[in-house]
Amino acid sequence: MPPLSKQLDFIWSGEDHNSKKLNGVITARSVLIAKAELRRQGYRVTKIRENSKPLFTPRTRSITSGEIATFSRQLATLISAGIPLVQAVGIISNGHENPSMQTLLSTIKTALENGDSLANALKNHPQHFDELFCNLIAAGEQAGILETLLDKVATYKEKTESIKKKIKKALTYPIAVVMVAFIVTTLLLLFVVPVFEDMFKSFGAELPLFTQLVVSISKWVARYWWLILGMMASSIYCFYYFKKRSQPFNHFLDHFLLQLPIVGLILNKSAIARFSRTLSTMSAAGVPLVDALQAVAGACGNLIYKDAVLKMREQIATGQRLQYAMQQTNLFPNMVQQMIAVGEESGSIDRMLAKVADFYEEEVDNLVNNLSSLLEPIIMVILGILIGGLIIAMYLPIFKMGAAIG
Repeated sequence: MPPLSKQLDFIWSGEDHNSKKLNGVITARSVLIAKAELRRQGYRVTKIRENSKPLFTPRTRSITSGEIATFSRQLATLISAGIPLVQAVGIISNGHENPSMQTLLSTIKTALENGDSLANALKNHPQHFDELFCNLIAAGEQAGILETLLDKVATYKEKTESIKKKIKKALTYPIAVVMVAFIVTTLLLLFVVPVFEDMFKSFGAELPLFTQLVVSISKWVARYWWLILGMMASSIYCFYYFKKRSQPFNHFLDHFLLQLPIVGLILNKSAIARFSRTLSTMSAAGVPLVDALQAVAGACGNLIYKDAVLKMREQIATGQRLQYAMQQTNLFPNMVQQMIAVGEESGSIDRMLAKVADFYEEEVDNLVNNLSSLLEPIIMVILGILIGGLIIAMYLPIFKMGAAIG
């Protein structure tokens, strides 16, 4: 099957059935599809063209998950203030600093003006609004509680983004420091060690074993730097290639990450927090449990948990209780299972899940802070071994000769 063409934006002008002049922007895969969609909506198109971009333009900022979370909160606030939906989206669009976000919101506003529901308008942009987001908005529109659901969606997105930022913060610093240490070590081996080697040769003295080892490593790096660089580039390419295309590789990677000493604990608690927060939000919206779990599975952020939630869904569809289905996965702690059992008995499962989510989000926060404190001395030790070891290896012969002369 040939790949589908990408979505394009088309600027159009036309009339409605009352001959009222209209114009707007529509997203479609081709101009023919765009015209057909406008005709279906009851408009007579007089002019339509692709919203082409100049050949040389500054790179536009992409739309982040944080901006989608902020949009949800702003829209909930404006609607609660009594501002009509179309006008609220327009206000947010006009006040946004990101041109990409302005374009997205303008497209959504046009769809709303053309009679689409908010859920349908959002479904046209799955790269920014996932199935869970759209389902919650649809449930709010059908029940007439869009304001309440938007507030819950905003809270859900904000909590999810908060967890992501904390995990990234915990991992970015050590990775950056290790990369800098690797680059500095490589530069020392390539440019500094050879200078000392030439100096040592002029002395004619035998080098200490440690210095000989460092000199040998320097020669090997200088000779095979292209091989090292090629292997690193190939490894990175293969990693991203299989991560995008191989389900077994992603399954292995997620399982491996969950087994790591401290990082695995953070990821486990983060997955439980996302599961609880998402299911709480959907339960509060009145979404049936079996339907909710389908969307919750993809929100856990880990394939091991996703598979487990889908198995839970199958068991619940046959009449099992949620607490029993969770017990079979061996992924959820006993405390979580007991709170779910209490929620099922009392009919307040959404509130119990929210308490579980609050608890595990705080746990993730504490673990991230502890990880940062723990990694700092470890990083200092690594830097000391790499950089300090090289310096000692270079100055050891000088110290040895000084002692001999003395």
